[in-house]
Amino acid sequence: MAKKRKRKVKTWFKVLVGALLVAAIAICAVFVRRALKKPEQPEEEGTAVIQETQTPEPEVSEEPEEPKEEETSFTLFMVGDGLIHGAVYYWAEQPDGTYEFKPMIDRIGAIARQYDLAYYNQETILGGTEMGLSSYPVFNTPQEFGLNMIEEGFDLVSTATNHSMDMGAEGVERSYNFWKSHEDQILMEGTNMSWDERNEISIRECNGISYAFLSWTFGTNGIPMPEGQEYLVNSYTGHEEEMLEQVRKAGSMADVVIMAIHWGTEYSDTPDDHQLYWAQALSDAGVDIIIGNHPHMIQPVEWINGHKTICFYALGNLISAQFDDSLVGMMGAVTVNKKTKGDEKEITLTDVKADLHWTYGEVNTWKDMEVIPFTQLNDDLCPGYQDLYARMSQIITARDDSIQVGGF
Repeated sequence: MAKKRKRKVKTWFKVLVGALLVAAIAICAVFVRRALKKPEQPEEEGTAVIQETQTPEPEVSEEPEEPKEEETSFTLFMVGDGLIHGAVYYWAEQPDGTYEFKPMIDRIGAIARQYDLAYYNQETILGGTEMGLSSYPVFNTPQEFGLNMIEEGFDLVSTATNHSMDMGAEGVERSYNFWKSHEDQILMEGTNMSWDERNEISIRECNGISYAFLSWTFGTNGIPMPEGQEYLVNSYTGHEEEMLEQVRKAGSMADVVIMAIHWGTEYSDTPDDHQLYWAQALSDAGVDIIIGNHPHMIQPVEWINGHKTICFYALGNLISAQFDDSLVGMMGAVTVNKKTKGDEKEITLTDVKADLHWTYGEVNTWKDMEVIPFTQLNDDLCPGYQDLYARMSQIITARDDSIQVGGF
């Protein structure tokens, strides 16, 4: 019995010791965990908690883009007087009573159609057959000639000439109405139906370049315009300042100013003092391209004001039934260039050139009349044509040897 009780005490003692040991280990673990834990920092009284914020980067303003430089241009072709003598319209008449001039001018038209713009001067009034056709000294021309010129590619025509009043106010009106009926194809300047129209400046655009087209004549062969209708023909004699003011206004409205002017001495191959004076005055006022005519002879081509203005003093006859050197006419051309960069603009004229053509017609009869460039001539058509060309081409460069002859 005593042995059995002793074993029971020993067992109980072992259990007690084990329990105390486990409790001690647990208590130690708690203290170790507390010792290892990082204490929280207490906030100091009156101290705000500062939150870290990210400072935004300053905005960088983009540099303004450099304006783009842009370039454009158009080409202009020019010929002289459509001087329609009786021999010209006689051979153009068809069996049905209409008129066909295209076979006479088609070689020139083939060149004109290669250009952006093509100009000619309608020397004689296009009153039409209803008024009765007539020749020198008081002309009236079939309207088919104007129509054929449009068909050949011409889109600028001047009508202020010394023959503008040959058929009176009615002739001006009939001619005017013809051109206005084709105003979507050709721009006519020089004759008007009102004062407002005379004062109006026609502005057109070609390849992004605006141009003003003006036309004036020195007079109308002494034939007066009816009182109160002095607006019919742009005649600058006595109205010189009005002409110059129109040029200045045109220069403020368009990139380029083109002036067709009737002036000079008939049958002279040299510009007279009047032409030289007004060429300079027109250039000073703002004209860029001067296209002169009236002498029925070709005259020189010249730069004025340091390549500011190109002046063709006289292109001679496109077609006529005249004689000798008056059968030789001039073709002219120029390229108009526009360079823009932002608000800046620069206009230049380049590629100025000129060459010659000749009006053929059978001797004494004028049959088979045709305008032929010298490059297409031969001795059968025009005996001695090479000598004639050498002599006449010297007139082109007589005042300015920088002008190119040929190249059409």
